[in-house]
Amino acid sequence: MINRKTVLISATALSLSFGASAAFAQDAGSPQLEEIVVTADRSDSFGADFLQAGTFRNGHQMDTPLTVSVIPEKLLEAQLATSVLDALRNTPGVTTASINASVYSNLSVRGIPVENRGNWRLNGSLPIVNLIDLPLENKMRVEALKGASALYYGFSTPSGIVNLVSKRATADPVTSLRAFGNIHGQAGGHVDIGRRFGDFGVRVNALAANLETGVARTEGHRWFTSAAIDWEPSDSFSLQLDGEYIYKTLTEPTTLRPYTQSGVLTLPPIISMKRNVGSQWFKSPAREYNLLARAEYKISPAWALTLNAGVSNLKRDRRFSDFRFTNPTLANPTLGPGTLTVELANDNSYENVYFRGEIAGTFDTGPLRHEIIAGASSNRRDAINPRVPTVAFAQNYFDPVVVPETPMPARALLNTSKIEDVGLYAFDRVSYNDFVYLTVGMRYTDFKDDTRNFSAAGVETSRVTYETKPTSWSAGLLVKPVSWISVYGTYIEGLENSRVAPAGTINAGESLPAAVSEQKEFGIKAEFGRLMATAAYFEIERGSSFTNADNRFVLDGLARYKGAEFSLTGEIVPSLSVYASALVLDTEQISGSTNIGNDIENAPKFSGSLFLEYDLPVVEGLAVSAGVFRVGKRYGNAANAYQVPGYTTFDVGASYTTETLIGKETTFRVYADNVTGKKYWASASSSLLAPGLPPSVRFSIETSF
Repeated sequence: MINRKTVLISATALSLSFGASAAFAQDAGSPQLEEIVVTADRSDSFGADFLQAGTFRNGHQMDTPLTVSVIPEKLLEAQLATSVLDALRNTPGVTTASINASVYSNLSVRGIPVENRGNWRLNGSLPIVNLIDLPLENKMRVEALKGASALYYGFSTPSGIVNLVSKRATADPVTSLRAFGNIHGQAGGHVDIGRRFGDFGVRVNALAANLETGVARTEGHRWFTSAAIDWEPSDSFSLQLDGEYIYKTLTEPTTLRPYTQSGVLTLPPIISMKRNVGSQWFKSPAREYNLLARAEYKISPAWALTLNAGVSNLKRDRRFSDFRFTNPTLANPTLGPGTLTVELANDNSYENVYFRGEIAGTFDTGPLRHEIIAGASSNRRDAINPRVPTVAFAQNYFDPVVVPETPMPARALLNTSKIEDVGLYAFDRVSYNDFVYLTVGMRYTDFKDDTRNFSAAGVETSRVTYETKPTSWSAGLLVKPVSWISVYGTYIEGLENSRVAPAGTINAGESLPAAVSEQKEFGIKAEFGRLMATAAYFEIERGSSFTNADNRFVLDGLARYKGAEFSLTGEIVPSLSVYASALVLDTEQISGSTNIGNDIENAPKFSGSLFLEYDLPVVEGLAVSAGVFRVGKRYGNAANAYQVPGYTTFDVGASYTTETLIGKETTFRVYADNVTGKKYWASASSSLLAPGLPPSVRFSIETSF
């Protein structure tokens, strides 16, 4: 077998050689590579012109033949967003899976899980581990590139790529101090400082806060520090360095399971979203560091070489708990007796090591313009999973008691997993007269998953190795009949290593075999000044993974996802901003040994949102906002044995900016979510239930100078 490092080094060298030879062939009349900087995108807007995630060097949204959602900084600030779920609930089809979002955002998009080690990216590049709340305070935007994206990013589920874009130093100095809190007693502070010194720029962020969600018997705290460094010693060379260290510990509320009554799985009532049948010591402390380096060398005005290298490392302990009613076939919801089971995971460890080298350039052949990217990437994902002993306690759903704390057991190894995903890829976007764009891409992948299992004594008992070397393709056609409308169709083959069996299953932590997915999408985008409207139809077929009747997580059969998605983002008039979206979704298990014809779990047939912010003309600096968020009913397991009701929540907010108080720009913000106090199940998958978090009012005071 060809050595993976040799493949990567050779491909990068070939790209450099090709780019250099092409560059020297340029003449004065040759086209130039367009330079787009996402951090220079329009500010103070709910809309965005550019996209960092994906191919073609921070391309125009209008020219991207895929469904894209960009949640810009202005929207994040208006909603006082602190978690990725806070941001992504503005895009349709996003639901939580298995747990609520208090500890971290475990999400599905269009009913497809967003894999927590492969689908999350920092600055369009490094795959970061999403098993901790990734901070937004040091990010300028969140992007969701929906659908299959493996041709550029390697193995990932076709839910899409979630990309977090760092704040960077700008020409204007930044010094921002912010205090924040909520009505449940949470309080914290955040500092953001950015400066440029000639060719050198640095942006530093730091935050510390205690955590209070309003859920009974929970507490915690979080903090992070980060730095984004830029160095541009010449017009032809630039270097970017990003680093962040994140720590969070919080009591993880107990999940619930439906009970059987008269042979039918039945949902327990939500008495209060503040209720928690667990105890305060069920904490899940986690710490993560992310390091990323990006160097770019402009070989000529039309050609550039880019090298990326990075690492994402997370370690966590976890006390995951779930509650089952006693004698479920005879369960009496008016009494509520049951068993509370706590899994004690001591030191889970995850690490992604990432390299990418690529050449990008542009040239003409007659009337056709080519924009190409060719390169190689390597993503090694290691996981070390300890044995997870459990303790059980008698508990009552309606009258919970504090259960005695059990010390974390000594760490004992259960299994290790090493995934090596090496790929060679090439894309060519051919355009004619800014009217027709044809994109063709290919990726060759060398994928290997090596899992080792160990006895309680630490002796290796078995080893399972899975290897595949697929070649996958993509093609897209985009037509712009006028400059403000684009119509497109795409075909993409995706690659995914399915999923890791979740907590609560008997094979928790096990990696399932790889699977291939196919996606077709047709859409239209239109710009009206600062307002963008999009509509798209998509169809995805992928291998399906779910928890079976034996509580084992398995890959079984083929699932189909079809839907239509719509969005309207930007400014209707200068004083009125809008972010609206909707998804109509139809899913079906079309093959497999079980569940054929069933809907896919945790996939609502309708979801959508509408959020508006209005700058009041009567008071300078005052803005008010309101939003409505809808998630339709969905099935809670693959057998479609029970259904979770849909829900609608309403939010309101306001902000006021003034310089009259202390002579510096000061902004006061307040935001209330779920103002009607709607009780709902936020999570419904793998036969686990988690209620939404209690309604809250968040507030902040920020001074900039």
